[in-house]
Parts: sequence; C-alpha cells; structure tokens
Amino acid sequence: MMHAVISRQAFLQQPAHTRDLEPVVRDALVVSTVMLDGQHVVRSRYGDSTWMLAASASNGQRSRSSLRFDNIHSAFRRVCKDVMYRYLRRGRDGAARPVASTAIRMLECIRPFIVHLLALGIARLSEVTVLACSTYIQACREHRVGTGGGTSLTPGGLFLRFKALELLHEFSQHTDDPMRVHPWSEASATRLAGLTEAESFPRSGKTPLMPDAVFSTLFRGAWFLVENGQSLLDLRDALADIERANPSLPVATLASRKTKYLRSAGFAEGLEAFGAALVELRTGCYIVVASLSGCRNHELAFVQSGCWSKTIDTDDNTFWWLHSQSTKTGAGHTRWMIPQAAVVALKLMERWALPLQGLVAKELAERRARDPRDPEIAEAERHANALFLGEAKSQAIARTLSSQGMNCQLRRFAAKRGIEWDLTSHQFRRKFANYVAHSRFGDLRYLKGHFKHWSADMTLLYALNDHLEVDLFLEIDTELDTIKDNLVTRWLRPDECLAGGYGDGLVRWRQNRPVTLFRDHAHMVRSVAASTPIRSNGHAWCTADDSLCVGNDLEKTRCATCTNAVIDSSHATIYQGLCDHLDEVLACRDIGEAGLSRVRRDLDRCKSVLAGLGHTVGTAQ
Repeated sequence: MMHAVISRQAFLQQPAHTRDLEPVVRDALVVSTVMLDGQHVVRSRYGDSTWMLAASASNGQRSRSSLRFDNIHSAFRRVCKDVMYRYLRRGRDGAARPVASTAIRMLECIRPFIVHLLALGIARLSEVTVLACSTYIQACREHRVGTGGGTSLTPGGLFLRFKALELLHEFSQHTDDPMRVHPWSEASATRLAGLTEAESFPRSGKTPLMPDAVFSTLFRGAWFLVENGQSLLDLRDALADIERANPSLPVATLASRKTKYLRSAGFAEGLEAFGAALVELRTGCYIVVASLSGCRNHELAFVQSGCWSKTIDTDDNTFWWLHSQSTKTGAGHTRWMIPQAAVVALKLMERWALPLQGLVAKELAERRARDPRDPEIAEAERHANALFLGEAKSQAIARTLSSQGMNCQLRRFAAKRGIEWDLTSHQFRRKFANYVAHSRFGDLRYLKGHFKHWSADMTLLYALNDHLEVDLFLEIDTELDTIKDNLVTRWLRPDECLAGGYGDGLVRWRQNRPVTLFRDHAHMVRSVAASTPIRSNGHAWCTADDSLCVGNDLEKTRCATCTNAVIDSSHATIYQGLCDHLDEVLACRDIGEAGLSRVRRDLDRCKSVLAGLGHTVGTAQ
C-alpha cells in the first residue's frame, strides 16, 4: 500500500487542538510528514500508537525520534495524545515549537505524574487537586534512581519533571479533560527545583576540559591510525574482491580464505580483529577531525563526501575548509577552518565509507521499487553520502553513527590506550577552543603553525563571512577569558611569589588588601583580568598594549625590570637555565669588556627574578 500525500496547505489548516472532534476525524489528523521528491508524505497520524517525528540531526537514535503512547496508562492515553498534539502544533506561549527530542523528553517526564495520580486513585486530569500536586513534589524529591538505595534526582531532573507538569496543565486546557487547578499558582518549576532562572537554561561551560596528557595520547594514537589507514583499507578492499569472486562459497569457507589472505598480508589476528581495526580507524579519523576543527558531534555527523575545500589568499596562504551543517544555533550550512591534517583524515573517511554508502544506495533502490512514497526513503537519503556511518547488521542497513554510539567507541579507544578519563565527543570542541585561546594568548608556541590563522584578525574574517560558525569563535573568547581569570586568580593569592615590574606592583597591591574595593574576591579577579591585556612571550606574562617591546624576543632578561612584565613560578626553570648559561659565558675572555658587562647585567636580572620567586639562586625548584 502506497503512503498518503498531504498538501502543505492542508497540513497547516488542520485544527490546533482535538477538543470536540469525532474519533474518526481526530485519528486521521496528520501528526508528522517528510518531504520526499517535492511532496509531503504522511509519516504518522493521531490514531497511531507511536508517532514518528523528524529528528533535526542525523546522529540521533531512532528511539529518540518517536513518541510512544502504548506505555501510558489507558486512562490517560487519550489526553496525553491531545496534549502532545497541541504542543507539537503550537509550542508553549512565547516559545518555538519543540524539536523531536524535547517533545519526547516532555512525555517521558509527564508519565511519572500519571503513575502518581493512579496511585492516588485519580483517573482524570479534571480531578487533580493542589494536594495531589503537592504530594507529587515531595515524591519527586524523595525519589531514588539506581540500586543500593540509589541517588536523588538532580535539580535539573526535578526541573524537567515540574516543567512537564506545567506543560500538562497548560495544554490540557485545550482538551476534553482539562486540569482545573494550577499545580503551584505562586511558585514555578525553577524555584521548586532549587534553581535560578539562569540555571534552568544551561549554557556552555559545564563540559570538562580534557587534560593535555589525555588529549596528546588520544591524538597520537588516532594520527598513527590515520597515517597507516590506507594500507588497512587496501586489505579491506582485497577481502571484498575475494567475496565478489566467490559468491557461491559457504560462509565458513569464505571466512577461511579471507583469514588466510590476511595472514599472508601480515595481519595475523583474524577476521574479527580486522573488523575491529576498521571500526577503530573510523574512531581515529573522528578524533583527528574533531580535534582540529572544533565541530560538535552532530556537525561531524552531517559531514559528507566532498565536504572539504581550500582557498588561497593574495599572499599565497592556503586556507582549508570543512563544510557541514549545524542545528545548534540554527546556522544551517556552515564551514570551519581546518589544517591540512584534518583533510587527510577526511579523505581517508571518504574511502572508508564507500561500502556502507553502497549499502544505503541499495536500500534506497529497494524501497523505491516497493513504494516510491515510503517515508523511510527520506530518512535513508539523509545518510546516503555521510562519512561517519555504522552498519546495523541485523537489518542490513547503514546509518550515521549516533552520538551515543560514537561515545561508546571513543571510550573503547581510550581504554585500549590505558586512559581512564570519562571521554565524550563534545569534549573535543572545548579542547580545541582552549588550545586556540592558549595560542592567541601566546602560550602554545609549538602550535603556532597549526593555529597561525586563528589570531585576532579572525574577528574580522568571521564578521565578513556569514558561512562560518561564529559560535565557535565566541567559545574561544570564553576560553580566553577563563585562562586569564585562572592566571589572575593565581597572581592574587597572598602566598604567590611574583617578579617583574608589574609582578612587584601586584605584590605591593595585594598587601594593601584591595579586595575591600570590590564586592568580593571573584569580582576583583574578573575586574583585573578584564582590564589587563595579558599574553605570554614564553619567559614572562606581558601586559603591554602591544608586542613591540624588545623584551618579547631580542632582550628577554629585560622583563625582569619591565613595568609590563609578570614573572611567576612557572618561569623559574627558564631563569635558572639562563643563569647557568650566563655563568658559562661569563668565563669567556674573548667577548670584550662590553660583552662581559652585558652578561653581568643579564645575570643580575635573572638572579633578581629567582630571588623574587623565593628561590635560592642556582637551585631553582
């Protein structure tokens, strides 16, 4: 049976609620459609027990794109459908219509309240009382999750449950069974959960910063796989040729031949290990691209064959670009600046993905032959040219790997290398932003080549190009602010030794109890960090408005007395090394008196720095 088509106008003209509708009319209402060959094909209707919704990103789990009503008690199933129908059509007052994941989460959070009502003997929303809502609040606060006594719901978890109850009350007014009382007329979900308004809408900043040691181990392991990936894919293609040349062989015999070939080619671990190596290669490519682009997981999930390009400016500088989509901020088609190493990984993934792209192409051909209006055609088309694909062997189909699936592979990749860090895909974005910020800060000299274009002039570049992902640039600025705040926090500790002209001034300023001039210590730190231009020159922190001082390169010891320099304990070994080298030069007798005079001056400067940092000269700790 061919799926039905509905015009855009007819879909938009459907009623916004189901109150007073005849059952046959209500059940025929179209809940969701997909665009296929220029037509809106019906995907789900009100009468279905499961509503299939359109996921905004291609990395979502299929289970997270459907509203299931068969696990809602029959007494409340109808009203829950009515509420969710209204929610999907109109959204809450003053807010956009919900995406699939938001609607699914709301229904999941409504269900505990329904269970609570049934336990109280209440079978209709119109019978709900303020007391029933009050006891539900207490029940949520006492609820435990997990075994062995479990843990309480987090404030965020409580907020979602209470917000869902507010939604249930609001949208039930458009049903035949409205909740007549507000669950808490003089409170809010935010307040009841113990949150502030800002905490109810979490922003970035909660992502843990991956330690350098963890990141370097991951990246080295990933880049090793990328460098050797072509030979692994050569083996894979050779195995595919064996299978194509022997289509009638029994499975066991074919596996034996493949294993024999692998051993002859130097891969002795067998077919299962070879399959695992191919999966690990995909993970390695993901790590390289995520580390060098700053893309989110869903943005890499949208990456397709031919996704990279390059431009050359008037100074003959080559810029490499990654093209994809972003749903986070509604940016749509977007691009990111990447180094050539990321292009190497992307090219490798283009070859890696070919067999699975072929599997999607085969599925599309078969579905179109059976029913050219099959809504699953539109879904499969979203994955047809994707790079980070995975195979569902039980269904013989390929789809973009979900964020959960990628996280699982990343943890496996880390565990194999002895890393105990709780690794997730979104941590690469913050690590990238942190490294770019450090590079702009002057604090990662060895990455200067990699981040040579990620400099202050990127502000102008982003302002002039609507296709770049501005949100990433803002996150880099946030990381830069965090770096400065952390550094100033260390400087303002009463026991922190500082040297340099500006450092000596900070020590004197600390002694005058400056915190009394601010609301609190945190305000003092933010004020100093925001008002002070700070960057690293490798041997000191420079607070000058420009980088023209000779102390930044030609005369490094000048920072010892410069009024713009702060030297802290992290620089002690540098100045100890300078002392050692200058002592050796001082023994030379062929540099003349002028040369010796300069050596003595520089040696005195270095010793004064070490003394200011609390080190006995010649024994830096």
